[in-house]
This record gives sequence, C-alpha cells and structure tokens, in this order.
Amino acid sequence: MNLYQAFYERFAPYPDRTALRMPETDSSMTYGELHARSGQYATLLASSGLQAGDRVAVQVDKSGEALALYLGVLRAGGTYLPMNTAYTPDELAYFVENAEPAVVVCADKQKAVFEAIRERTGIRQRIFTLNTDGQGTLNTQANDHSSDFVTVERNDDDLAAILYTSGTTGRPKGAMISHNNLLNNGLTLLDYWGWKEGDVLLHMLPIFHVHGLFVACSCALLNASEMIFYSKFDATEALKSLPEATVMMGVPTFYTRLLAEPEFTQEKAQNVRLFISGSAPLLEETFAEFEQRTGKAILERYGMTETGMNTSNPLNGQRIAGTVGFPLPGTDVRIMDENGQPCDTDGVGSLQVKGPNVFQGYWRMPEKTAEEFTDDGFFVTGDLGTINADGYVSIVGRSKDLIISGGYNIYPKEIEMVLNELPGVLESAVFAFVHPDFGEGVAAAIVADDSANQATAESLTSICREHLAGFKVPRRILFLDELPRNTMGKVQKNVLRDQYGQKEL
Repeated sequence: MNLYQAFYERFAPYPDRTALRMPETDSSMTYGELHARSGQYATLLASSGLQAGDRVAVQVDKSGEALALYLGVLRAGGTYLPMNTAYTPDELAYFVENAEPAVVVCADKQKAVFEAIRERTGIRQRIFTLNTDGQGTLNTQANDHSSDFVTVERNDDDLAAILYTSGTTGRPKGAMISHNNLLNNGLTLLDYWGWKEGDVLLHMLPIFHVHGLFVACSCALLNASEMIFYSKFDATEALKSLPEATVMMGVPTFYTRLLAEPEFTQEKAQNVRLFISGSAPLLEETFAEFEQRTGKAILERYGMTETGMNTSNPLNGQRIAGTVGFPLPGTDVRIMDENGQPCDTDGVGSLQVKGPNVFQGYWRMPEKTAEEFTDDGFFVTGDLGTINADGYVSIVGRSKDLIISGGYNIYPKEIEMVLNELPGVLESAVFAFVHPDFGEGVAAAIVADDSANQATAESLTSICREHLAGFKVPRRILFLDELPRNTMGKVQKNVLRDQYGQKEL
C-alpha cells in the first residue's frame, strides 16, 4: 500500500481542517489544500517522466510546499531522497552519483551547484527550484497542472524513501525505507503515544530527517492533526505557540533552551499533554529540571535512520530519566555479548532490533547490508545498551565509541554520567585518544556552566577517582565553549577524536 493512501484515508474527511499553520509567514494550509497541492506536484513529476521507484532528490528549506512535495513524490510512486540544506557541493555530488535521481528539487541559490554536478557526472536529471517563499520553477510549472491525480499503487516493500546516514567513517550509506516501514511505525506511535482528536503538534524540527518527517509529520497526518509549523526552533516563538499546542517533539537542545527562558513556566506548558525528546541523549538533570519547572515528565524514545522508532518510555507509567523505555509493540530488542549470546540483566552489549520498522538494507551496498544483519534477521544497530529487570532499555553509547585501554573496555556513557553531576560541569563528551602505551586513553571534553563553581582538570580528575576505577578516569580533559553537534543535536565524537585524539592537548 502506498503510504500516501494511508495518510489520505485519515485526513480526507476533514478537507477544511487546518493542516499547517505557519506563524512566521502568517499563512496556513488546509488538508484539502495540502492534498490538492500534492496532486499538482505528482502530476508534474509524472508528466516529466518520473517512473515508479525513481529517486527524487530534494534540498530545500522547510515550508508547507516542501511537505506537499514529499507527499507528491509518494503519490507519483517515486522514492523520496531528502538532503540536509547544510550539505556541501562535494557531499551533494556523492548523493547524486550514488542515488542517480531522475529529478532534483533545490533552492534557486543551489541550482548552479546541481547543474555543475549534472554536467560533471553525466547523470541527467530534471532540476526544479523551490524557495522558502514558495517561488521557483516547481510551483510555476505545477500551477499549470491538474490536482486530480490517481495515487500510484505501491507494494508494502517498495521504497518510499532513501535517507543517507551521516556515519562517522567512510561515505554515507543510503538506508532504503519502505512504505510499510513508515506506515507501521507511524501507526504504532499513534497508538502508543495516545494521539487523539484535537491534538495540535508544535513542529520545529527539520523535515530532511527521520524525527521531523517520518515521526512528527507521520503522526500528525495519520491523526489529521494541525501542525504549528516553524522553519526552525526558536525559544521565543516556542513560548508563544506552546499554549496552543498539545504535543511537542524536539531534541534535547530544545528543552535546555526553553529551561533557560524565565518565561517558560508551568502555565506556559500546561496545555501540552506530551513532550517528546529524541535524536540525542537527554541529560538526567534536564529531565529533572523540566519536571520540576512544568510538572510534566519528558518522554524519551530511541530510534535511528535505519529503523525509525524502536523503544519509548510509556505514555502511562513511569518515565525514567536515562532510559529510552520499552520496545515498541511488534519490535524485538535484544542485548547480545561479544560471543553472540544474550546478556544477563543489566549487562552491556550490542543492541539489536527486529521488526516491520527495520529498513530494507543499504542502497547498492549488499555486502554492507549483509554485515549489519545477524543470521536470524536482527539488525545490529551499533549501539551499546542494557535492559534492566523491569524491562527498561538504556543506551550506554555507540560501539564505535567504545574505548579499549590496556585491554579494558570502557564505556563513555558511564564516565559522562559522573562528570555531568560534578559542580561546574554543564555537559561532557568522553572519547578516545591515541595512547603510546595503552593503545587508547580516555579524554573528556567539558562545557563549564556559569555557576560560581570553577571546574579545573585537576578537580575533575580528583573527584572522578572517587567514583570510577582508575583505568576509567580521564587522562586528558579539555574545556570547550560548546560540543560539536550535527543538525539534530547529536554530539559528534568523531569530530572530537579527529581534532583532539591524535595530538597532545
């Protein structure tokens, strides 16, 4: 089944209901208008020669038209390939060469870049433009096409999208995501998070990413909910819109920035029934401060590009800071040791996932795909996790972040939890540096808080020795103004390793 058909069945009875309200431009779009616009885009794409399965690469700013384009690609039977607006020309060239899209949609300012890539690679694709204000050749030409379009039938395992994973080494890999992957995950979350009539989503996430597009938008579309649709997160704007919202999804940075605003009070948050956090670990102190300030506990969940959402803290029941909750219905999660055997309760091991949410493999990388799956069909996430006696899953770190020093396995998360509790420390990131004797040593990047407590390398080391075995205590500590992060708020430890792990600090 085409994912769009599932969306349309849910919102078709409400053509006059607001789908998107965009305060930045003082504009809106009803569900009827969203359907019509997606139909025009689908008609244009089909008339341009797009065949079922063809890739449509999209690098545009977030807007109502951008969301309608995603839906139009689905309707036309295409495979949607969203690209971060921060990608460089070299990165874009790689995606074009690897995915071979039949159509590219970009901002006017990027058209010359894609034209140069087309000429250099010889891969012939139609290029349309779409700007934040709705101007561009895509809309100019779509305006001349009918909105009546019969959605192309697709099988459950046919590709709906390809998302390139950022990766820390090597070239990005294109995760192939099917219509059923997205529909199953969306319907599961709709039920698990208790979406109901009248829910309004505050949407400040990018839509080139799983979180903003395949989680947030899918839930809202399947529920025929209004989205308060901002181009990016802004604390001041969030404070204005929160009283009108019932659900907010964000990365941890959203919540720390809200907490930094004196105007963020329990009264501001009282109408929001559900605050959801993901894409990066939520600090336990952020969880605690948020609950103290608002009386509401943030719901943390865990997912990734290849699988969508895997686990979630409960809607009803205890949400425990530092955990990502329980496996979602229909998703199997297990923790395996280095010998391929299940870990004991609370044991640290490889977190593996199996279920209808798991992707179809990596685009044109059959060998890499085979490497990432076990013989019994579990996807090896690359994350290290534990499951406690009550069934709560915790993410300890990435397996590639594992530090092996003098033969000892060291998990960065364990050290970070100690550091983050120390006076003068706002947040930390632990990573490996090259050690001439032990192979790897433990380094810690520290962002100091603005309290009177002045943390020093000596004071932090001394306190760490009180809480950690000697081999776990950071041998190098550096102070930074901020930690390097990607667009979704994840700390980029590979950047720290590259900058500080190969040389004396």
